[in-house]
Amino acid sequence: MSQPSTASLRNQVSYLAVAIFFSAYGVAAQTTSHTQTSEAKPERRIVVSIADRKLALLEGERVVKVYDVAVGAAVSPSPNGEYRIAQRLKDPTYYHPGVVIGPGKNNPLGPRWIGLDVKGFGIHGTNRPDSIGKNASHGCIRLRNSDIEDLFARVQVGDRVSLIAERTEEVARLFGSEPMTTKTDETVVAKNEAKSDEARGER
Repeated sequence: MSQPSTASLRNQVSYLAVAIFFSAYGVAAQTTSHTQTSEAKPERRIVVSIADRKLALLEGERVVKVYDVAVGAAVSPSPNGEYRIAQRLKDPTYYHPGVVIGPGKNNPLGPRWIGLDVKGFGIHGTNRPDSIGKNASHGCIRLRNSDIEDLFARVQVGDRVSLIAERTEEVARLFGSEPMTTKTDETVVAKNEAKSDEARGER
């Protein structure tokens, strides 16, 4: 019986080494992929209590942060319902019929715009920080400029947004059993003032 040549032995050893290498790294790759899948981040969600004039950012059931906000005035209430973030803009331009205001301290939208998937409504900053905590907008949710910058950095397009008008068990859990009250609810929208249909008009 003839013995295999030295070259043949070397080839067999090389083949086995390559097979072992890929087998080991293939298992490692599968393990890594499985680990990444099992550690998926919890869903991020914004919950706004219109009655409390507060916004909570959640990850799963965990409250990440709560912000004071302004909501829609009585003549232009914030929309109740379930939405998604459809747009994120830095330094937005304000559009209203006959008025265009670029980025800066006089911009009614402040430094950030988080647009919802309902035309013309969003979450934004303000040039009226005194309106925070009041029913004062055309329907949008206003935050202080430092707060909208913080929130903007934490959310993404596609995140859920719940605008809740009624007191629910979830609202009570997030914001307390009684809605926040103020001495007066500021109304800055005249009853005969036409609402803007522009996608980024102040609300």
